[in-house]
Amino acid sequence: MATGAEVLSLVIPNGGWVIYGDDFDSIRYDEGVEPITKEQFQAGFAQYDAWKAEQDAANAAEKSALFNRLGITADEAKLLLG
Repeated sequence: MATGAEVLSLVIPNGGWVIYGDDFDSIRYDEGVEPITKEQFQAGFAQYDAWKAEQDAANAAEKSALFNRLGITADEAKLLLG
């Protein structure tokens, strides 16, 4: 499950905000930063989780392709790097 900071990083990637915990009411914006609505914040949790799953799948595919090019398994790579 995403944190409030992760959600804000996805929705407002350029920063300009501070959040304490996961509480929408604790968000403080820098001057000039457009605040988001509570609905956008709440929807951002599902958006972040979907984005993160997509990123994890892409990373796993890249690792698998690399292992295949090298002709080794993930366990063998761990042995080499460990």
